[in-house]
Amino acid sequence: MKKILVPTDFSKPSEYASKLASEIAKKANSEVHLLHMIELPTGILDMGAGSNFSIPESMLYIRKVRDRLNDYKEQFFPENNNIKHAIRFQSPYDGIREYSKKIGADLIVMGAKGHTELEEILIGSNTEKVVRNSETPVIVTKKDDDNFQPKNVVFASSFKPNKNKAFERFLEFANNFDSKVHLLKINTPQKFENTQETNNRIKNYIEKYNLKNYTINVYNDSSIERGILNFSSKVNADIIALATHGRSGLSHIFNGSITKNLSKNAIRPMLTFKI
Repeated sequence: MKKILVPTDFSKPSEYASKLASEIAKKANSEVHLLHMIELPTGILDMGAGSNFSIPESMLYIRKVRDRLNDYKEQFFPENNNIKHAIRFQSPYDGIREYSKKIGADLIVMGAKGHTELEEILIGSNTEKVVRNSETPVIVTKKDDDNFQPKNVVFASSFKPNKNKAFERFLEFANNFDSKVHLLKINTPQKFENTQETNNRIKNYIEKYNLKNYTINVYNDSSIERGILNFSSKVNADIIALATHGRSGLSHIFNGSITKNLSKNAIRPMLTFKI
């Protein structure tokens, strides 16, 4: 985990993400990139006739943003020496996606803001868009945690062979913290599978990875989301990890999304891998 990207808009959720990223970076010896996006009015960019913004005013504005990023470094990353920052003139989602690819980020850490159901359907949230579409693993956090130590980590999956790549990237994260891994398969009334069959599939799935500190769990609940949340609460998980299928357009509204629902409801940080 060489490079961690932390988008920030200087909000409280961004502070939570910065604290979390700082703990991960110290443990994994990672380079951290702070990223702030500015959606400037057209006048600032073209400085043409009739513009309401002068060049000195725009430069002063950008300088203030840069000063805030430097303050962020000192406040949230006092023990990290390898911290970089960038300012991009893009929409948040486009900026995060493109900058992540540019630096070759291994992990994106984001804070989540609350939205109503109506707001999510009409405009979506930048965090939810990144979770659905990012090729880079994403951690979403909604809480303030000054001492992130993920000793109990839940990996929820169907444990089908096509999700091996996501599991391998998850293990890379978990091994940095010597975490206990709780492998979790949720049974629902609509998709039920007997315990023996599930246990055998999970054992075959992890056979080549030489796991040592782990548990295998089959948990019954009314929905996958509720089962993951209830089981994670039962084992006092520090983070929930799962693989996700990206969806675009309006399909995620009508088809539902486990990752989206979890990111809205889970208090624990959530780590996602797109497959």
